[in-house]
Amino acid sequence: MILNERNFKIQLCFAVAAIICGLAFKISYIEWCIISFAIFFVLVSELFNTAIEKAVDLCTEEYNAIAKIAKDVSGGAVLLSAINSVVIGLIIYLPKAIDFIGK
Repeated sequence: MILNERNFKIQLCFAVAAIICGLAFKISYIEWCIISFAIFFVLVSELFNTAIEKAVDLCTEEYNAIAKIAKDVSGGAVLLSAINSVVIGLIIYLPKAIDFIGK
């Protein structure tokens, strides 16, 4: 995945950024649990998405409406997990960033 999938690389970069922010803001144990869950939820979603896309590609070479739905739905799952992680990041990091800027 790291070598061949561009989106996975991008998601790993965001994961590293979230970890760096967690270290910089000294987030709590519970916040670390929530952030780590969000990170892994996105990465696992991307793994499943890629597996579904590759399996669909293996089954058919021509356009198939059902294959398109399978790919779109698995991509949508990744999108929802990514949106979830952004919301979690904002809830945890935004107040800390505002406090830091205010000092």
